[in-house]
Amino acid sequence: MEGINYRAANDIENPYSELETSILEELDSLSSLSPSRCIYRVPDALRRVREKAYTPRVVSIGPLHHGNEAFKAMEEHKKRYLKHFIGRRNLSLKDYIRKIKDQETKLRSCYAETVDFKSDEFVRIILVDAIFIIEFLYRSWYPNLVDENDCIFGKARLIQGVWPDLLMLENQLPFFILEDLFDPRDFPVPSPSKVSTGNIDRLSIIFLSHWFLNEYAIQMEEREDQLKKICSSKVQVQHFLDLLRALYIGPAELVLKRQQVEKPKTVTAPNITELHRAGIKFKEGSTTDLLDIHFIGGILEIPKLKVWDDTEIIFRNLVAFELCNDLEYYISDYVSIIDSFVNTSEDVELLVKYGLVENMLGDNSQLSTMINSLAAGVELIPSEFYYASLCEDLSKYCSSKWHRSRANLKQNYFNTPWRTTSVIAAAVLLILTFIQTVCSALSIA
Repeated sequence: MEGINYRAANDIENPYSELETSILEELDSLSSLSPSRCIYRVPDALRRVREKAYTPRVVSIGPLHHGNEAFKAMEEHKKRYLKHFIGRRNLSLKDYIRKIKDQETKLRSCYAETVDFKSDEFVRIILVDAIFIIEFLYRSWYPNLVDENDCIFGKARLIQGVWPDLLMLENQLPFFILEDLFDPRDFPVPSPSKVSTGNIDRLSIIFLSHWFLNEYAIQMEEREDQLKKICSSKVQVQHFLDLLRALYIGPAELVLKRQQVEKPKTVTAPNITELHRAGIKFKEGSTTDLLDIHFIGGILEIPKLKVWDDTEIIFRNLVAFELCNDLEYYISDYVSIIDSFVNTSEDVELLVKYGLVENMLGDNSQLSTMINSLAAGVELIPSEFYYASLCEDLSKYCSSKWHRSRANLKQNYFNTPWRTTSVIAAAVLLILTFIQTVCSALSIA
């Protein structure tokens, strides 16, 4: 960037010369924004809602949280993984250092804020953390490699603390450096090979990442098809969180275009209880695509979602990533529509009853509160809202007096075989009584 000419024309006559010079020097020192940036600090508007969802608890990855005393013990564990990694590799430590050093500028450009660490310290951080992730993924997939002295896998609680930290936006490493440091020839594949599933013919960092996310984070049906699409597409995975988002919704060019509604009448849907009272039927979605919520012929289809302790962390960081990286708001819109569906524990109870949600939190009120808080800080753009047409269709259906009356009749008078029989018997009795009355009147006449 060319320097700004900040010399004042007449220093003596300009009483603001010193301040002007200072400001222009600051502007001149600003670096240009990198188009490669994909790792951000979470905006305060989101962080204030739930600080713990964005702050690592067990392990820091990358420079943003490096040096925090809370992670000092884990730093030693990471170095033990590095020692093991170097001990069974074909390359020496200097070869890995050179690989990172050669790409230092590219690595730094992935962080939205300027990383203040000097070159050697920055390279050290990336090296230790990248090798830790590779070893962690490999040992997760191939537990026979884990010995009894493993400081992480020997403690179940520690593993449960590590994996959510790997999905936090501020705790990411650029995916390309993991791929560059990972050589499948150095990693033995167990027999029978788990890698033979799908069309993946050898061990890769994206395969291990997919397995890890599917095992710990996604908690839905296996997504081999999604992985194949990602691998065959031209999309470059940016980091773990980006890969998780792609597995949920598919690569950007493969996601169906949202239906544009220039001026939607509403961007909120009736809650599940209201939909139920209007006679809408619920059905578990037939696909694993998270976004695939649709309403046809009075039936609302929603892909099943499993909710457990760390679901909140995952969705909050995905929403933050979309907001910061100027991505399509697919996950944010999904969170918003689910928030519309759920107002109280009664709504959650219906979702669980019809198999649309598996609540591993145990308490429906707790889940209701969590879902409602997820949408806090999420801004909707009505004309781009993914579910705008769905909201309009559901609202229109619920406002129909015919649908409400029919549903009320069915739910209150024909909801069990005994009630149905009783209502029919009563109707027959009324008809017979009416006929008898008419016949009596005619005979008298």
